Amino acid sequence: MLQLLYTILLYLIQPLIWLRLWLRGRKAPAYRKRWGERYGFYRQKLQPGGIMLHSVSVGETLAAIPLVRALRHRYPTLPITVTTMTPTGSERVLSAFGDDVQHIYLPYDLPDAIGRFLDAIEPKLVLIMETELWPNLISALHQRSIPLVIANARLSARSAKGYAKVGKFVRNLLRRITLIAAQNEEDGERFIQLGARRSQLTVTGSLKFDISVTPQMASKSVTLRRQWAPHRPVWIAASTHEGEEKILLSAHKALLKQFPDLLLILVPRHPERFPEAITLTRDAGLEYVTRSSGEVPSATTQVVIGDTMGELMLLYGISDLAFVGGSLIERGGHNPLEPAAHALPVIMGPHSFNFKDICARLTQANGLITITDETSLINEIAQLLSDADYRSYYGRHAVEVLYQNQGALQRLLQLLEPYLPPRMH
Repeated sequence: MLQLLYTILLYLIQPLIWLRLWLRGRKAPAYRKRWGERYGFYRQKLQPGGIMLHSVSVGETLAAIPLVRALRHRYPTLPITVTTMTPTGSERVLSAFGDDVQHIYLPYDLPDAIGRFLDAIEPKLVLIMETELWPNLISALHQRSIPLVIANARLSARSAKGYAKVGKFVRNLLRRITLIAAQNEEDGERFIQLGARRSQLTVTGSLKFDISVTPQMASKSVTLRRQWAPHRPVWIAASTHEGEEKILLSAHKALLKQFPDLLLILVPRHPERFPEAITLTRDAGLEYVTRSSGEVPSATTQVVIGDTMGELMLLYGISDLAFVGGSLIERGGHNPLEPAAHALPVIMGPHSFNFKDICARLTQANGLITITDETSLINEIAQLLSDADYRSYYGRHAVEVLYQNQGALQRLLQLLEPYLPPRMH
């Protein structure tokens, strides 16, 4: 009954969704494109019979990169379809994999759209990153006997509380999932409390730890550092949101008094905010270049605005320390393990609840510095820039936490083997 109500409501609100897409398209024109895909209509010919992986956010797409690469390597003949919901996620997929995967939007959770989608790709196995419980998608997969695995599954106390309000409905949904590969025991227990069976659950650890800096990436970073700032200190403020850039630029101006040749790399989280970051930098009276212009920063350049997609790991690699955004405002923060992979000291604001478990481990191991405001940010950066030992102490501990917690990828790949054709050795 609840599922029927949910479906009727979803059909009724479609005009509001179109309006929202159209309005978002004013800032980011990509939202006005590919609407057919959102209803299961595809222009391109899709290869059926492979693996489908869905990642809703940019963060989940990044966490999925090592998994997709490993699946490509293990099952070279199987097509892989990666779905997202946003143009930003779409750009990440295309920049990470190019033609190695098929990419389309996951349609809205309407029975007819989901039916057309599954008819087009006929997956052998469906992987959903973290926790996206789409009732009609789950039901359709169950009816077609297509195995569904929630990979890197997490469930916050807050989300669990929300799901508990429709307890029976959620329990029935969870029991249609083939396997839940949870990030930790805590998350796993929440799934059990909501009605998942213990036989459906395995704790694999977080895939987010299974990132590494490839030799090619390291070499690119070294080259870029030599071009941009061979003798200058560099800090990066990455994945920043509205309300943060102003604080960060103000902190940078204060730091320039003590470190006159300091270079800031400012990377907003969403591409539609690149123009605003440029305006704020200009208004702060700072000299800047944009990454997309291809200009090499001169001795007087004070800020490089990272206005390209898919280059964050490269830009971390040319920095001496990193501030990870979404944490000075209540967004919950972004992934601190990306700078940790480069052995950088990591700084975050007080709001890091999206990465609660990871941040707790980093903090415990002295691999993460938490600041509360602009003043504490300035003080911490000044101390890190002034003391190379202090800097390498925090950077070393951050990368150690990363290495100590790896292995989720291998565990997950083993769990997927029964649902896929035998591997050719």
